[in-house]
Amino acid sequence: MFNIRKQLSKLYLSSVLGNISLTGAWVAILAARGFSLVEIGIAETVFHITSIIFELPSGVMADVFGRKKMLTVSCIMQLLASIAMIFSNDLFMVCVSISLHALCYNFSSGTGDALAYDSMKLAGTEAGFEKYGSNQLMIYRICSGISTLCAGIALAIGYRLAYGSSIITCAVQLFVISSMQEVKAGASPQNGTVLERIADCAKESLSFLRKARKAMGLMLCNSLVGALDILLLFFLQAKLPERGIPKWALGLALLLMETGGIVGSKLILKFPKARYKAVFAAAAGLVTAGLLAEHSASFIIMALGGFIAATGDDALQVRTNAKLQKMFPSEQRATLTSVESFSFSVIMIVLSPLAGFVFTYW
Repeated sequence: MFNIRKQLSKLYLSSVLGNISLTGAWVAILAARGFSLVEIGIAETVFHITSIIFELPSGVMADVFGRKKMLTVSCIMQLLASIAMIFSNDLFMVCVSISLHALCYNFSSGTGDALAYDSMKLAGTEAGFEKYGSNQLMIYRICSGISTLCAGIALAIGYRLAYGSSIITCAVQLFVISSMQEVKAGASPQNGTVLERIADCAKESLSFLRKARKAMGLMLCNSLVGALDILLLFFLQAKLPERGIPKWALGLALLLMETGGIVGSKLILKFPKARYKAVFAAAAGLVTAGLLAEHSASFIIMALGGFIAATGDDALQVRTNAKLQKMFPSEQRATLTSVESFSFSVIMIVLSPLAGFVFTYW
């Protein structure tokens, strides 16, 4: 008998293991190793180039071969990424590691939500998906906050030991994923060759997107706001020390900024009837305010700016995900969810190197 509570609990636990680490403040770690903000911006660009190439294929593979299998692949990519970073001595090897991290993200980005929504649909509880999405974002922010709070530990013990600890969490995560139950993607036919099934899934997904302009609009709006927030939080890891924040307070400041996402993901649940345009306008305004605060001479105001930007970003993310999942057909759910990540990467390809220049010289 299918147990939805156990399924969701395992998805939550997998998210905890996948997001918590000693290397959350990877920008600060690279900066401490002597890499410039421009080089870090290049590494971030490599991440999103990889994502653009593999995001959609990974979603199609999840729909065709199974979401549980692709979550396993994602975890293996994370493990390989940690190993590559341990042996990195130059920007090239750093980029190899970053690329593997991108593959980890690709194979999990649409897959987890697709498995969760179809599991809830099977149990007749899909109306609660927005709460599930809120909980997942809360887990992400808490784990990211704890991880960045551990920035001092990572710098103290060295990046090799810090990334080595990630190998252990990956092994535990693989065990958790292996105990999940696969849920068939609707009435997706299993006949035909593998290539035919992949082609059919991709074709049907593209057909849906051509007709569903509203869904594409939601994806682009959410991706733009999210990209600006992510870049702000990334580069604040390096900018806060330049404004004189004490070393002991850096982790606390980064944790504070991640907490903003928790507030946003829970606050949006209080306004179930709010129009999407109003939610988008509020989120965009908060992120813009955070970007303006980055130019302050006070690291306290900068940190508060990061907090309110994260609040707006996650509030919009929760509402967007819930609206999109209701639109997507089960047979292409992972593929179509990956399209949003794809649009996010396209935007980040343009903004990442520009942000590295702006945050360095402006």
